[in-house]
Amino acid sequence: MIVLEKEHKGLSTWLAFMLIPLGGLATDIFLPSLPGMGRYLNVSQSAVQLLVIVFMTSSGLSQIFIGGILDSLGRYRINLISLLAFSLVSFLITIIPNIYVIYGLRIVQGIAVSLIIVGKRAYFVDLYSGNRLKHYTSLFSVVWATAPVIAPFIGGYLEHNFSWRANFYFLALFTLTMFVLEFLYSGESLPTHERNPFKLSKIVKIYRSMLGTRDFSLGLLIIGTNYSLQILYSISSPFLIEEQFHHSPITTGNSALILGLALMAGGLVSKAMIHIPLRRKLLVAILLEVILALAMTILSIRYSSLYTLVGTALLINFISGFIFNNVYSYCLRRFSSNAGAASGLTGGGIYVISSILNFGMIGSVTISSQLVYSYLNLGLVGLMAMAIFGFLSHRKARSIGYE
Repeated sequence: MIVLEKEHKGLSTWLAFMLIPLGGLATDIFLPSLPGMGRYLNVSQSAVQLLVIVFMTSSGLSQIFIGGILDSLGRYRINLISLLAFSLVSFLITIIPNIYVIYGLRIVQGIAVSLIIVGKRAYFVDLYSGNRLKHYTSLFSVVWATAPVIAPFIGGYLEHNFSWRANFYFLALFTLTMFVLEFLYSGESLPTHERNPFKLSKIVKIYRSMLGTRDFSLGLLIIGTNYSLQILYSISSPFLIEEQFHHSPITTGNSALILGLALMAGGLVSKAMIHIPLRRKLLVAILLEVILALAMTILSIRYSSLYTLVGTALLINFISGFIFNNVYSYCLRRFSSNAGAASGLTGGGIYVISSILNFGMIGSVTISSQLVYSYLNLGLVGLMAMAIFGFLSHRKARSIGYE
């Protein structure tokens, strides 16, 4: 077993932060290419949008089970194997012109990403504690938000100057580079004596206990619905911006960059307000979110355009980043004695909930206009508001140091 060396702990921590957004990077980088990819593969809008949903579903479901496996087998070797597998599959996607085979490859990508990011989130619980751990976990959603910031921006230029394949070449080279850096400067963070024996019945019991805790399960619903808002924009905006408003993929990427920055800013503001009572923060935030969602719907009736779409979505993303950071950090630290399981269930819950919601929407409605998008957006915000009120009535914030 290659144990993490003390002199490499700082660099290894930076590498862990670089890998946490990998799921978002794999989801978002080819979003500006969705219309072009659909034309190349000769499939419908909903069929190519399913490339996002299939990946999210695979990643979400696998994260739920992977946490317990990583608590038993360790993090490091599994991480290296997963990075190599992800890189290879990213390359294969570029040479296979069949949408159904690509669905299968995206499932493999989702599993590999889950093994990587669940292990890296648990890495921080393995090595840090107290205020240092609280500091790092409060940064997770800010770091996670870098993917929506940079990925579509890069993807828009790659699509415009090359083709949709360039996005997957980028993913292959990035993960291959990370494999080399991890091999040289990282190591195992979970000592053998701290590992839990892998027993499926025990893992199921742990997960049942976690999901039976009302504040935790409602927290998952909040962040899952919150993330669904981001995915709804991600899979809708390329078609609205490029086919309805007749702008280029670069514009799609630039709009995603702006919204990603708003999401990150919301997370940073949340971190700066970490000592303000959780109840007060969430109540104010969700009230503003509902008002903004209503404003987007009203504007879309009369003034459907790139500017009203991006302008209102930007403000919604800022509030979403604020809410997500608070509740995501809460869920990760809710069960510190089972860090891998908590990390897997939290990350997996986000993807599973958002996949179910978005699959239901694109399966039943073609998002052909800004107004249709606004109605769906308003429905998600309403669901999140109900989840927040339920969460606040059941939370146990004082027991883990929130208030």
